[in-house]
Amino acid sequence: MIRKIAEQDRRDYLRLTEEFYRSDAVWHDVPQEYRERTFEELMRSDCYVQAYMLEQDGQTAGYALTAKTYSQEAGGIVIWIDEIYISPEYRGKGLGKEFFAFAETLGAARLRLEAEPDNERAIALYRSLGYKELPYLQMIKEKNPLS
Repeated sequence: MIRKIAEQDRRDYLRLTEEFYRSDAVWHDVPQEYRERTFEELMRSDCYVQAYMLEQDGQTAGYALTAKTYSQEAGGIVIWIDEIYISPEYRGKGLGKEFFAFAETLGAARLRLEAEPDNERAIALYRSLGYKELPYLQMIKEKNPLS
């Protein structure tokens, strides 16, 4: 089951995000302060960021974090699947596919995501769902660089 995050999910969300940022799926940790700030924004508004709790058999199994932007190139709203994390014991049970089917219903002109190049399992899933690699070099400038 996929449902929008709620205040009572704070502990599970922070635990799952900590697991995610300590996993091989990402190249750096994110301070707890940033993750708490994200949770506060999720409770304040869904204008920029939304989160969903992934459940199986009544248990919290993971979460997904999305962000919205607008793209003239895409002709409308773009939803970034910023993070998706499923606890190891729930992987391979269809939750990832279920979330991506759900994401298709969000009314976006484009869904977009990124993956670490060596996260072969995730990349295989994304390709099987029709995602393609973009020929773009992405660049960032951090205002709050992580040390």
